[in-house]
Amino acid sequence: MTDETRVVSASRVVSAPAEAIFELIADPARQPEWDGNGNLSQAAPGQRVHAVGDSFLMTNTGGTVRQNHVVEFAEGRRIAWRPAPVAAPQPGHLWRWELEPLDDATTRVTHTYDWTGLTDQKRFERARATTPAKLQASVDRLAALAEA
Repeated sequence: MTDETRVVSASRVVSAPAEAIFELIADPARQPEWDGNGNLSQAAPGQRVHAVGDSFLMTNTGGTVRQNHVVEFAEGRRIAWRPAPVAAPQPGHLWRWELEPLDDATTRVTHTYDWTGLTDQKRFERARATTPAKLQASVDRLAALAEA
């Protein structure tokens, strides 16, 4: 057994309504604009997520296309997906965004990376490199876009 942390998160209060922030997350074409990990290159327009069971394709900076399977969804409040190679089993890690409106114009945004279910040991090094600081970079970039 290890005491390794396999769930990391970052949070901050953003001066924007939850609905506006959520649009930047739920539209995969916008995700490369706020990606603080430097992983995301592009996603085709027209893939806006609407429900659990949706999936979207994202090209990473290495040119590999990933299919992201939406496993949690509450419009304007919560979205999570599990990335996988296209048409392949999900290796078991999860990206989650939670938005908590504090009032009509202010939202607490929390971003979480959970790799407790990751089974592919070849992915462990990359998972370990996804630190709270990298998640915070995404949250901060998202905040800058939403507050602009």
